[in-house]
Amino acid sequence: MTNVIQLGMGPLGVKMTQFIRQRQGIRTVAAVDPDPEKTGQDIGELGGDEAYGVTIQPNLDAALTAADTQPQVALITTVSDMMRITPQIEACAKAGLPVVSTCEELFYPWDTSPDLARRINEAAKAGNVAVIGTGVNPGFLMDTLPAQLTAVCQRVDRIEVHRVQDASKRRIPFQRKIGAGLSPDAFEAKKIDGSLRHVGLTESMQFIAGQLGWTLDKTEDIIEPVLLDREREFPDVLVPKGYAAGVLQTGNGYIGDEVKVKLVFRAAVGEAESYDEIIVHGEPTLRSRIEGGVNGDVATCAISINACKTVLDAPAGLHTMATLPMVSNFRW
Repeated sequence: MTNVIQLGMGPLGVKMTQFIRQRQGIRTVAAVDPDPEKTGQDIGELGGDEAYGVTIQPNLDAALTAADTQPQVALITTVSDMMRITPQIEACAKAGLPVVSTCEELFYPWDTSPDLARRINEAAKAGNVAVIGTGVNPGFLMDTLPAQLTAVCQRVDRIEVHRVQDASKRRIPFQRKIGAGLSPDAFEAKKIDGSLRHVGLTESMQFIAGQLGWTLDKTEDIIEPVLLDREREFPDVLVPKGYAAGVLQTGNGYIGDEVKVKLVFRAAVGEAESYDEIIVHGEPTLRSRIEGGVNGDVATCAISINACKTVLDAPAGLHTMATLPMVSNFRW
């Protein structure tokens, strides 16, 4: 049995609890969320299910004290940026807890946040625990899987990945994150302040380049709204004509003047077709397409839970999906 402490009981954390509850050999034994409206609530009842028997505590120390069984691994679903996740991971490492986190910037921080990456790596080694940032994207579809596909190539010239999603099937916080329902001016304002974007595209480009031995001279992250030509109403949002249904985000990684890595992320409510497609240009050229796409919420929960077993057996330090032993659908 693998005992987990969950940090962060927002919509994703609640879904993690539900997924863990459906699995054998893993269970949540403690939970943390500083929101006073959640503190003291049972984690099962928070998600509208039967009581789980674990109440949410305001901080890590309180949760560890309250737990009937001491956790073996921390599952963190709190923030997306390295600045805020670093002290959370340091606290877990100090408590001797390996970490699996859905923090997007943690997936491959060595180029974008090298100082914080070193801090986490040092804390993990001092605590003799492994740390990994993962999820569906970044973590698998637009980085790990494309890099793995190159194993059967004699030569790789460039890599192109397209992830297209109908966001009406995703969580409301995700729809808000991509700007669904915003006017063009409101979309632009959120783009400028950094609150509207898919986090992790640059980290994915750097990861792919690193696996191929490439050094990117420049990366760019281009964000544009997907505007509707007529008013449309969806289950969770009304989008007037000329307003944003979502985001089109393109990441380009250059060597010299040539784009060697192109990642295209398009997520909008009402998108006509969902799919994930990888094109490895080289010898041979490979094209892999997942029709219907991969549901991001389901996949992020699944890969994070599956990684809880893997991280327990990994050497101490901050890992990437390339240095961690292979994550698969493990049945405890």
